[in-house]
Amino acid sequence: MKAIVFTLGCKVNACESASLMQGLKELGYEVSDKLGFADLYILNTCAVTKEAEKKSRQAISRIKAYNKNAKIIVAGCASQHNPEAFLNKQGVYLVTGAINKDKIISLINDGGIHIDDSNEYYEKYFPLGLKTRTYVKVEDGCNNFCSYCLIPYLRGRCRSRSVDSVKKELSSIDAKEVVITGINLSAYNYEGIDLADLISNLSDFDLRVRLGSLEESIISEKLILATKKLKDFAPHFHLCLQSGSSKVLKDMNRHYDRGEFIKSIDVVRSAYPDCAITTDIIVGFPTETEEDFCETLELCKLVDFADIHCFVFSPREGTKAYSLPKLPSSVTDARMKKLLEVKQQSKERFVSKFIGKTLSVLVEEIKDGYYEGYSQNYIRCYFKGENLNGIINVKVLSAFKDGALCEVLI
Repeated sequence: MKAIVFTLGCKVNACESASLMQGLKELGYEVSDKLGFADLYILNTCAVTKEAEKKSRQAISRIKAYNKNAKIIVAGCASQHNPEAFLNKQGVYLVTGAINKDKIISLINDGGIHIDDSNEYYEKYFPLGLKTRTYVKVEDGCNNFCSYCLIPYLRGRCRSRSVDSVKKELSSIDAKEVVITGINLSAYNYEGIDLADLISNLSDFDLRVRLGSLEESIISEKLILATKKLKDFAPHFHLCLQSGSSKVLKDMNRHYDRGEFIKSIDVVRSAYPDCAITTDIIVGFPTETEEDFCETLELCKLVDFADIHCFVFSPREGTKAYSLPKLPSSVTDARMKKLLEVKQQSKERFVSKFIGKTLSVLVEEIKDGYYEGYSQNYIRCYFKGENLNGIINVKVLSAFKDGALCEVLI
């Protein structure tokens, strides 16, 4: 029997899907994360935007194109938000939510809707090293309640794993790089042990450690010192900005202002001058004026991010921002076009700084004649060679595709 776990959305979903794949393997299934023919499919959905929910529903049609008689299980944030939209749709026989996905394995032979809204404990997960990089989820849930975001309502409140359980999982991993992740990773706190303390406890592991998305508030000398203790730290900081306007940030219920965000950038760059700093930005929040948007563009140019993940505001029913008057699509489209231009220019400048320099790259896959992989500082590198694997050194030759063309250093 073959099973496929297909994932949409964030790195936390990817981590949870890895756990499900391990559980299926233990049941005797041949397991994959790539769409193709299978007897059983688990669709791990996303609901961060309306478009993400739409793609989650459309994925069922994609699955049916491979096997019209397939058994389909739907899990994740989209099904937590609207389980009835999935049950009995084109072969879906079981619908679960975003919480306690570890229970799916025990429900495979059941049917109907099994939605759990409890967040009193941290779920058990099966460790699994996927390919050369794996994800370790150390926190779930969020207490921030940003005015545009559904996730706290779907994932529940913050809860964290013990240091011992994280270390036990890391000890079982056979991967070269691990991404420490969570729905709100910055909120990690287990009995007074915060994220910096957790990272300090990982200093004995011979793994490249990369951090998931962070909030501005977590950036401190304590966190920087903790990363310096690691044997191999990937200096890539994804700091969620959302807007460069302090007024809009307040309307979003983000708990920092423009100046505080810039200070956090200075702290990171003083410690890691060549690091990648990436971010998320929402375009067209209902209260965003043209002046506010210009402040966002100015901040992006000032920081000169290595990459920007750009999103148009998506009204989500149940959030405070849902009832606010929406901006015309002509306005949001024009602003998005300008932001994408800044994004591309910043990304190209970041890559150009490393032409002629040596980068340490994790070999991930080979496609169209090139090996591909990310450097420590999040540059997608393309290079040729034979029988390459693990972490290697490459020299950057030029910009190429969405990253850099490199040559392997022996």
